[in-house]
Amino acid sequence: MINTVILTDRVQRQLLKVPRHIAEKLLEWRDAMEASGLEVVRLVRGYHDEPLHGRREGQRSLRLSLSYRAVYVVVAMDRVTLARVEEVTKHGY
Repeated sequence: MINTVILTDRVQRQLLKVPRHIAEKLLEWRDAMEASGLEVVRLVRGYHDEPLHGRREGQRSLRLSLSYRAVYVVVAMDRVTLARVEEVTKHGY
């Protein structure tokens, strides 16, 4: 079960700049994932967790609001598989 989340230094800096409710939503996702596991949290429709394509293939995104997305990857490190959040970004339409 994948239930460890790492927020990269880049994401931690981005969370200081985004609206507070966006940062709180990402931290709620992290807490839910650590409590229930990634497989369960992916089923929560409100996050719209989906795989990315093109140059971002291998990454996944989750919706923090209509405008903001978090991009993460699942990585294996020292016999542990975890989710590493790479970026919080305003989604361009």
